Amino acid sequence: MKPDSNKILITGGATGIGLGLAERFIRENNTVIICGRREDALKAAAEKFPALITRVCDLSVESERIDLYNWISKNHPGLNVLVNNAGIQKWMNVSDKDFYQKAHEEITTNVLAPLHLTNLFLGLKALNTIINVSSGLAFIPLSKVPVYCGTKAFMRSFTLSLRHQVKTKNIEVIEMIPPALNTDLGAKGIHDGNPAVSDFVEAVFNQMKEGKTELTFGTSEARAKANTEAISGFFSKMNP
Repeated sequence: MKPDSNKILITGGATGIGLGLAERFIRENNTVIICGRREDALKAAAEKFPALITRVCDLSVESERIDLYNWISKNHPGLNVLVNNAGIQKWMNVSDKDFYQKAHEEITTNVLAPLHLTNLFLGLKALNTIINVSSGLAFIPLSKVPVYCGTKAFMRSFTLSLRHQVKTKNIEVIEMIPPALNTDLGAKGIHDGNPAVSDFVEAVFNQMKEGKTELTFGTSEARAKANTEAISGFFSKMNP
């Protein structure tokens, strides 16, 4: 992926990794569109980075995903990069009374939404890059977030298949594999002791410039490369 002169949509772009990516893409002379559920968060992001184009969209709702695509195809037909970043994380136990409801919400946002958007945006003639944000938890799960880990493992698998299917269309598929970062994913304060989003973003941008398509940082690199014995060791440490 060339680092500049792109028109990019980042889902979940108002906060966390999405906003970090948006800021860095703007610095590289790209046009950046972000979408998210909360209008106040999008407004705050645009006030911080006036070059941003924003769009309110609840990706858990099928009709809103379709509306987003139709709006892009009408107003920004030159969009060439889709970043499937939006995701939610719920700490829960399978015995919880509301487990199924929470699981359904996670699967809808983390799996169905990016699948649908990918299918829709392949209809854009200009599209040449898809970036899927998975997780180090796709490789070794944290049992406190069992469904989240499963959704990211799904995205890892889907990304591999997608890359193979669209190579004849000359579409590059990139997987970003973050470890836990200092964001509000899951809840405020849970990840305060983890690395900064800016450090992750800088690392993955350097890797993109090198032409890599699997972008890791910190502990996610070791987890992505782990064999069965190493995975067992990681799992024991993460799930005492």
